Amino acid sequence: MIKHAAIVGSGPSGFYAAEALLNALPDIVIDMFERLPTPYGLVRSGVAPDHPKLKQVTLVFDKIMRSERFNFLGNVSVGTDLSLDALQRSYDIVVLAYGASTDRKMGISGERLANSHSATEFVGWYNGHPDFRDCTFDLSQEVAVVVGHGNVAADVARILLQPPDDLRRTDIAAHALEVLAESKIRDVHLVGRRGPAQAKFTTRELRGLSLIPQCQVLTQSNAVTIGPACELELADRSNINALQNVEFFRGLSNAGQAQIARKLIFHFCLSPERLEGEAGRVKQFVFRRNTLRGNSFEQAAAPTDELFGIDCGLVFGSIGYRGQPLERVPFDFRRGVVPNRKGRVECDGIAVDGLYVTGWLKRGPTGIIGTNRADSIETVQQILEDLPGRIPRPQGGRRQLVESISLRSAPVIGLPEWLTIDAAECAMGRRANKPREKITRIADMIDVVSQGRAGNASDSYGERAG
Repeated sequence: MIKHAAIVGSGPSGFYAAEALLNALPDIVIDMFERLPTPYGLVRSGVAPDHPKLKQVTLVFDKIMRSERFNFLGNVSVGTDLSLDALQRSYDIVVLAYGASTDRKMGISGERLANSHSATEFVGWYNGHPDFRDCTFDLSQEVAVVVGHGNVAADVARILLQPPDDLRRTDIAAHALEVLAESKIRDVHLVGRRGPAQAKFTTRELRGLSLIPQCQVLTQSNAVTIGPACELELADRSNINALQNVEFFRGLSNAGQAQIARKLIFHFCLSPERLEGEAGRVKQFVFRRNTLRGNSFEQAAAPTDELFGIDCGLVFGSIGYRGQPLERVPFDFRRGVVPNRKGRVECDGIAVDGLYVTGWLKRGPTGIIGTNRADSIETVQQILEDLPGRIPRPQGGRRQLVESISLRSAPVIGLPEWLTIDAAECAMGRRANKPREKITRIADMIDVVSQGRAGNASDSYGERAG
């Protein structure tokens, strides 16, 4: 008997879960539901445009999408267009893989001042995400502060300081390139609450920052101080990334002070205290100095009485992402994840029958794209253990569900429709000497589909449903 699985979300974790299910179960058919008309999640809307190699993973996802046992249903929002209950009634397996779409707030006074933004907004904006297409950023300011010591913070700093001409041959959104071309940003401060040994950058990202043309990279006070507990951390062979990061920072502190127009300055052991403004706009960021206390790998930032201010006109908070709750799904609001045990969704410690989770929504916003493969395989292993004891869902329920979705006014975007959008973006990109020119409004995507397709999304779905 054919088994049916629904995957909610089309980012890396969703595709890796689909891949593992397709490989393990020859009699499974998978429907992947995505709120946007476009697949790939943060690979499309989160990976920086000047990192094209990281986007090559979509070649793997493309192969999965073309499987006769896989169906992409874009422009369908679970929780709005259809309920989770409807999915659970119609599918043997439901996997939540919709990620962590919102940012964590700093929670300080002045955070709502004009020119104070989240990194999520900025990254989505320059990557052409429809949700952030109309955001505005005042790049007439000369000094920006980015709070956070992870790869997203590094991306924000690099895009702010990268010469616009170096971005013209990437898939950066046209509206963003136009604004960045007029940018007056000259100094970017990257601030973390703990020390250089605890910074979460991958070393590759750090080294990339030192390659920004005509930009001096340095550490505040031109010194990198490492305590005994940090030295023990760095001596651990499993902590090679931290050791390489510290060596990178030490290299900066030993470098001479070049007279270059733009600067990227790293700050350590500073926690956000407040934002001060003038005429409703950011004017200064006040931080509180910290010391590190605790044993190695358990060190926490302990506040001191000393304050430190940075005059600035633009702020980006990049202290992590949070998952969002879905109606009738258990949710841990403190961690921003769905409670689970190895991918089995749990409510008060009891597994929810047929409901699973993977990716950032499962573990929190940690790791790189490849991390999601092992994570999704773990979830699929739980599915395979549970399947023999599950009562199959009634045949035909899934077909009726999809047919009911196709009757609404907004079209369902299947694989043929996505390929039409993809071809249009690539064609526009060729005219601009770019890999692609992203279509950044959902209405425009639908227009492209309407002009270029034969039949409709429900017909194309039906041909592949099995």
